[in-house]
Amino acid sequence: MTMSDANLRSLATLGALRAGTTIDRLVVINDVSVVRGGATNVAMTSVRLLSERGIPVTYFTGDDGLNADEKLQDVDVEAVGAKHIREAGLLHGASSGLYNRTSASALAEWIAKNDTPRTVYHLHGWSKILSPSIFAPLRRVAPRLVVSAHDFFLVCPNGGYYDFQAQSVCNLQPMTLACAAKSCDRRNYAHKLWRLARQTVRDKLFRFANHGSTVLAVHEKMLPLLAFGGLPPDKLRTLRNPVTPWRANRVRAEQNRDFIFVGRLEQDKGADLFAEAARRAGVPVTIVGTGPQHDVIAKIYPEAKLVGWKSRQEIVEIAGSARALVMPSRYREPFGLVALEALMSGIPTIVTPQSMIAEELVAAGMAVACDANAVDELAALLRRLAADDADIASMSRTGFAEAHRFALSPNEWANRLHAIYIEAANQNASG
Repeated sequence: MTMSDANLRSLATLGALRAGTTIDRLVVINDVSVVRGGATNVAMTSVRLLSERGIPVTYFTGDDGLNADEKLQDVDVEAVGAKHIREAGLLHGASSGLYNRTSASALAEWIAKNDTPRTVYHLHGWSKILSPSIFAPLRRVAPRLVVSAHDFFLVCPNGGYYDFQAQSVCNLQPMTLACAAKSCDRRNYAHKLWRLARQTVRDKLFRFANHGSTVLAVHEKMLPLLAFGGLPPDKLRTLRNPVTPWRANRVRAEQNRDFIFVGRLEQDKGADLFAEAARRAGVPVTIVGTGPQHDVIAKIYPEAKLVGWKSRQEIVEIAGSARALVMPSRYREPFGLVALEALMSGIPTIVTPQSMIAEELVAAGMAVACDANAVDELAALLRRLAADDADIASMSRTGFAEAHRFALSPNEWANRLHAIYIEAANQNASG
């Protein structure tokens, strides 16, 4: 793993841990309280690991919190009780997606009643329920705010630096006239205009250049794109996600037949491309996940085994019969948590070249890169890997032995995260 200057600055703060400095409370802010993707899983992991260290944690969620993840059982949960913008009705969803007054008021009230000089706030997801409004009350605590960039929504209107209409990466500078004129949204240009409006609201409410907040990227390759979008480079850091393998013993992938997908069933994730390529290749497919594409994929590809969202333990069982994991993202995948969970379990992975982590995994000999938009090429690769036990076995052994180099263990990640929180609290005190 390459260490950037941002990493080194973060590591330097570990001395604060040894000195016994800490924070009063951590407030984790996220759209939802149920794990349905990598970003929420990371948020939940931080709750568990920091609370285990004796740090009081409050989890502020946009949903109702009624089906909250088990990691939240022993922490204070503050629930807004709002709906996902797709479930709120067209007009209400459009308006609340631009500015959710309930979210802003609830967080402002919590801060007014409970904030202390060493309370640190960590914002994860905000684009599905909480909306840009959440940034208004966070201005008050900006020096103690840490924001995770799990995607590019902090700078790019469609969140991916990707042109979904042209099926290609986008190199336009976000929020310029050229960007505004480009019909790149996965739906239509009208929705692009709404996303531009949302980004404008966020920029008006909270300009990172004017505040001391820290932005955490999950991969080094995100940094130039975030800076290109207007975030101040000196406030950007890299903290790769923590990864725990699905299985402690190597999966004998060379003895298995199933190619698997694990993730949200949305257009950007490319599960439909995988299903089509698998049909052409004639290989068995298991798709784990839920989302808007579920019913479409189920109807068009009845031969694909769609099992819905599964608990981690259920995924462990599914992984045991996997020959390879396919991560067919259409857009610039910022990290690829499931790829590393699979590789560290001995499951070879097919990744798209535009995923940030693809180059290093392929160079290490544990993954193969293929543009999922080139469905015939992906089908040919699936067909070859279905027949090549030796190559699968080699990638399986390499991944199981070496993939840990490309991520942090949960304990090391928690150490670095805690240190960043301490630095944020100290910055507030010195300011």
